[in-house]
Amino acid sequence: MSTDALPYRLVATDLDGTLLTSAESVSARTRKALGAVTALGAQHIIVTGRSAGWTRPVLDEIGYTGIAVCGQGAQVYDAGAHKLLTSVTLDRQLAALALAKIEAEVGPLAVAANQDGLDGEVVAGPGYRLRIATGLPVRQVAAEQLLAAPVSKLYIQHPELTDDQLAEAAWSVAGQLVGVVMAGDGIVELLPLGLTKATGLSLAAHRLGVRAAETIAFGDMPNDIPMFRWAGHGVAMGNAHEQLRAVADEVTVSNDEDGVAVVLDRVFGLGG
Repeated sequence: MSTDALPYRLVATDLDGTLLTSAESVSARTRKALGAVTALGAQHIIVTGRSAGWTRPVLDEIGYTGIAVCGQGAQVYDAGAHKLLTSVTLDRQLAALALAKIEAEVGPLAVAANQDGLDGEVVAGPGYRLRIATGLPVRQVAAEQLLAAPVSKLYIQHPELTDDQLAEAAWSVAGQLVGVVMAGDGIVELLPLGLTKATGLSLAAHRLGVRAAETIAFGDMPNDIPMFRWAGHGVAMGNAHEQLRAVADEVTVSNDEDGVAVVLDRVFGLGG
């Protein structure tokens, strides 16, 4: 099939809660569908909030060798070459000011920092506990060490507020300094202002010679909203956050029910 005849030339998938099942694996059916789509000539790109360092083991495991957009768009990563193509950092003075403003509004936060670079660690201050992808490496440090090295983003948690409440409070008092996004259970992030998944995806798509209108995107969390607005067609998973479902062009079944494959089979005429 000519790529001009394809319904979409680029399939963009989020990772956690979308491409990965709740057991943090890619199902056989989803692998088959993606393999069939790429055999037809479309390209598959992973677009994740995870840093490249946290994404690399998953990509290696599933044999993914293409370009991936990591860190909410901050990093464009060549998985085959194990090389960062772009990397954006968060200004640490702005980050410290944003944290101070948020804590003045809601009280003490538990904070973690994602250090810059492919080998950058995630360092966590007192009280911070990762609640998704629990096998990922996190090193505990004193609070004053969180911003000791260049960082791509910060993670914040609050002992009482929900993730949505915390994200809203953070945006209201610090949204002029940093980007704020809710990306998963216990994952409220502070990013360089203006940075989104769409930023990195548009850069990667340009490298691949694909336009936004030729892209179908899959996701499950509010951090996927800019990607949906950029892409030609946005598909929310059955387990998706209500904010994403509200802007999606369609809603599929959950990540544990092969929601990505269900849509690809229909749209590309794969027959399941």
